[in-house]
Amino acid sequence: MNKSKLIIVRHGQSEWNKQDKFTGWVDVPLSVEGREEAKTAGEKIKKLDFNFDYSFSSILKRSIQTYEEIDKVCNINNELIQDWRLNERHYGNLQGLNKQEMRNLHGDEQVLIWRRSYDVKPPKINSESHKELFNQECFNNVEINPFPKNESLKDTVIRLKPFISNILFPIIESSKNIVISAHGNSIRAMLKYIEKISDEDIVKIEIPTGKPMLLEFNDSKLELKKYI
Repeated sequence: MNKSKLIIVRHGQSEWNKQDKFTGWVDVPLSVEGREEAKTAGEKIKKLDFNFDYSFSSILKRSIQTYEEIDKVCNINNELIQDWRLNERHYGNLQGLNKQEMRNLHGDEQVLIWRRSYDVKPPKINSESHKELFNQECFNNVEINPFPKNESLKDTVIRLKPFISNILFPIIESSKNIVISAHGNSIRAMLKYIEKISDEDIVKIEIPTGKPMLLEFNDSKLELKKYI
């Protein structure tokens, strides 16, 4: 039997999570609390006592920093492969805005649609902010064409499909173990694809920060999924 283990963890609390802001593709670091969350995640992963063959993160620093804190505890010592397709969903013109202030302005229902719906996009980012976003250091030498102005969760699923089918599943099929540090919506997108979750049911799924999820595969079929 070909067995593979996959750990997926949403990054620890970021500075903008702490401020209750939409973050998306803005490259915000972990908060102090977020680093502690990542260390705790590392301690939980270490107790599983198995080796990782591959390590992935997005290109955003909160995802990379989370992996680094986990690595300090677990001594994974793999080359970290950073892939922009694992980035958070692009929240368009909402990025940097306070969620509660947006609820006060637009109503709870509209903000919930922007945050949790499957195929509704937030408002497009304005030209000035789009240029600032594109010019962030994390996007240097990264080819993204076209560079989006907003994304729905459906868009996030579409951009992740090549990563899942061409990179992730071939590794799983080769009985290797993988750890991925990513984001709430990129993880939701991966789970939707892997578990064939319906458009309606994916809306109900929330991914907590800094809490590792273990997926076990047998002959490339998902046998177990649980938080550790």
